This record gives sequence, structure tokens and C-alpha cells, in this order.
Amino acid sequence: MSNEDLISVDYEVFGRVQGVFFRKYTQAEGKKLGLVGWVQNTGAGTVQGQLQGPRSKVKEMQEWLKSTGSPKSHITKAEFKNEKTVNSLDHSSFNIVK
Repeated sequence: MSNEDLISVDYEVFGRVQGVFFRKYTQAEGKKLGLVGWVQNTGAGTVQGQLQGPRSKVKEMQEWLKSTGSPKSHITKAEFKNEKTVNSLDHSSFNIVK
């Protein structure tokens, strides 16, 4: 048993985040950190999704979503909500939702 909590958090990223491969980079970064979840574009021009995994890795990914993103993106802000501890992961991988 890992001594680190598994957490789930929903996110939404604002700025120039569509048409700049943001979802592809988010998926790659999530997989690199060993997280599961999903990412999709919204009709409002933002990107939203859910992250699940060990707390420290989710925190790393939150920092990445706030400050890094894809090379051509311009992030104005990232919001995180519904953070909760989970007993097991709801997803088996990190998917791009069309």
C-alpha cells in the first residue's frame, strides 16, 4: 500500500489553449507523471478535464497546467475544483475526449 493518498481533481484551463496541441501535451504530461484522467476542449474556448493519481503527482500536474502547457499555448489561469481523496482510480489511462 502506498503511503500517499490518491486524489481526484477537476480542472479548467483558460487562455489560448485550443488549436495549440494543448490536449496532446496534457495527455503526454499526465502519462509521464503516471496519472489517469481525461482532457477535452470546451465550447467556451477552454480546456477541461480530470486528474487522478498520487497527491504529489497531481500537484505537479496542476503546476504544469497553470504555468507550462503546450509550447504555443498562453495560459491566463487554471482553476481546480472538486478535489477529493479516492480509494481507487476511475480511469485506466489518460484520454483525450473529443
